[in-house]
Amino acid sequence: MSVVNKILAATGTHTVTTLKSAHDPDAGGPSIDITGEDSGLLIGRRGETLRALQFLVNLIVRNSLKEDAVRVVLDIERYKERRNNSLMDMALRVADKVAGTGRAVSLEPMSAAERRVVHMALAEHPRVSTESTGMGDSRKVVITPKTQ
Repeated sequence: MSVVNKILAATGTHTVTTLKSAHDPDAGGPSIDITGEDSGLLIGRRGETLRALQFLVNLIVRNSLKEDAVRVVLDIERYKERRNNSLMDMALRVADKVAGTGRAVSLEPMSAAERRVVHMALAEHPRVSTESTGMGDSRKVVITPKTQ
């Protein structure tokens, strides 16, 4: 947590860090929540700044511990939780549309973590399937009707 606090102090933002979990089983390391008046700046457009901050923290932690197994998860004002819920709702709405029309729909480009949320939300859907297409930052999920 001290790495996160040092980075945030260097940015000049007014924030408070809270250890949500010392060992998040999904991540394999600590989970830290950040709150404060500058939280919007730290989230960035569609979470880009948050992803970059988390990448930087993990790079520093891995280099200092000489261990790849530890992964620090950062969240700001429960942004990731809200974004995941929004993605699941959108995936279900689009899946209903695809099932009704029989036409595939390509979603906006997303990060790997966001694409995973969509894939998991529709994994058991009886009438549609999902596939990631594209390269790099343009990678997106395509929701297609299942053939009967």
